[in-house]
Amino acid sequence: MSERRDLADPLLEERLVSACRAAVGDSLRSVVYFTPDAYEQIYLRSDLEADADLGAWVDHEREGFETPATYEGSELGDHQYAISVFENGFSTRVIDGDRGVLVTTDGITVRRAREVTRAIRETLS
Repeated sequence: MSERRDLADPLLEERLVSACRAAVGDSLRSVVYFTPDAYEQIYLRSDLEADADLGAWVDHEREGFETPATYEGSELGDHQYAISVFENGFSTRVIDGDRGVLVTTDGITVRRAREVTRAIRETLS
């Protein structure tokens, strides 16, 4: 998977970041837009360093493109989004067709995760 600087349209980038900030506020750490083949970090909070290995991280998260088929027919219903919990923060991954968005935050509640997911899906559609 390769990093690209022009993967997302600048207007889409601006709308995604704005939607994520509105949903999670100052807790927002970063926003990464990705496809099955490439990714672009479209937001990084100013107090954080850009030294994360995003390629490996996004490569793992792109497995989410296969998630709908994996859970097809589940009694739980359709897969909506994924939350990962870390020692120093959280990530929320949303897949919509052949595009995905990975949001990292300092903290998040299930309600906020639903709000950011809804905001991302509305922005992508």
